[in-house]
Amino acid sequence: MKVGMIGLGKLGLPCAEVMATKHEVTGFDLDPAIQSETLKIAKTFSEVVLNQDLILVAVPTPHDRAYDGSLPVSQLPLKNFSYEAVKKVLSDIHNLNPAATVVLISTVLPGTTRIELAPLLPQGQLIYNPYFIAMGTVKADFLNPELLPIGTRDGSNAGIERLEELYQTFIDRPPIALGTWEEAESIKIFYNTFISFKLSFVNMIQDVAERIGHMNVDVVTEALTRANQRILSPTYMKAGMGDGGPCHPRDNIALRDLAKRLELGYDLFGEIIHSREVQAQNMARHLAGYGKEVCILGVGFKPQCALVDGSFSLLVAHYLQQYKVKVLLFDPLAGYNEIPHNPAVYLLAHPYENWETKVGFVHDSVVVDPWRTVLKIPGCQVKQYGNTR
Repeated sequence: MKVGMIGLGKLGLPCAEVMATKHEVTGFDLDPAIQSETLKIAKTFSEVVLNQDLILVAVPTPHDRAYDGSLPVSQLPLKNFSYEAVKKVLSDIHNLNPAATVVLISTVLPGTTRIELAPLLPQGQLIYNPYFIAMGTVKADFLNPELLPIGTRDGSNAGIERLEELYQTFIDRPPIALGTWEEAESIKIFYNTFISFKLSFVNMIQDVAERIGHMNVDVVTEALTRANQRILSPTYMKAGMGDGGPCHPRDNIALRDLAKRLELGYDLFGEIIHSREVQAQNMARHLAGYGKEVCILGVGFKPQCALVDGSFSLLVAHYLQQYKVKVLLFDPLAGYNEIPHNPAVYLLAHPYENWETKVGFVHDSVVVDPWRTVLKIPGCQVKQYGNTR
């Protein structure tokens, strides 16, 4: 099959390289520095648009950088995603190949495809097909998807045969969830925001544990995971650091805008954002209470990841600075190498990764573990944040 991939960023490139193991894939990106040993990189836009069975579009739908979640965002003006890049690509495709079958992967709000995007391809077919992947494990997640939402104008499978054939060549029994454009858009974005809700929910229980005493948050959340008829699964049911990354926080921001436009009468998504920020402030207040400088171990938005987009660690650091506390950041993978030389407070922002050998805890320090996995560190006081028994 001949496949074009427009947008070779963190999502498009690895997915295109997987497809290229079975198909003739041509990729295109505005960044001339992008290279691949697996697929052909087109020099012109027309090369990726003409004579293709499918054209996949994975260009960004970004927010302003101020909205990434590494600083407070709940008081910023409501703002939707930017669809300018997607619109330009769709218009350019129509000009070159009016009858093209285009598969849009980029995240958009419910209602966007029908109202703003489909009119740009009046003679072609537009399929909405977002991916459920996590940065750092894109290829593995793409090969083993939890869901593959596919949205068409009327929710029928007419015209998606080639797309199904594409996935069947490298995914065993593709878990396709077929619906209208609006249903596929909603599956994607509400999946992301449900993860945000679960993390805010368990961290709310952690705050309760810190307030009332005689309570270990893990006893409560582990019990709730056994209620598997309605709460679904144990995934993300572990209190610790808050939600982060380039997707989840921003989805809640955009959904606030949607809730207002739909006149829902409530703003659950705003409360999720607000609770995340207050939870970070609560943690910062606890750390500041020891009266020492604070070293945060782990700055990437998740372990073993260099990306700091939406980093909860940076959000905690922001509030610590408001409390006039000196903050050191340590995460060599993300480019941070500050360590204390005097007794300090260490926050294990990432679960324990043999931190003793990496940073050498200064004696008489306090080690705050929000994952509650460290019992003892010689010469230091260990505080299991969320366990007040």
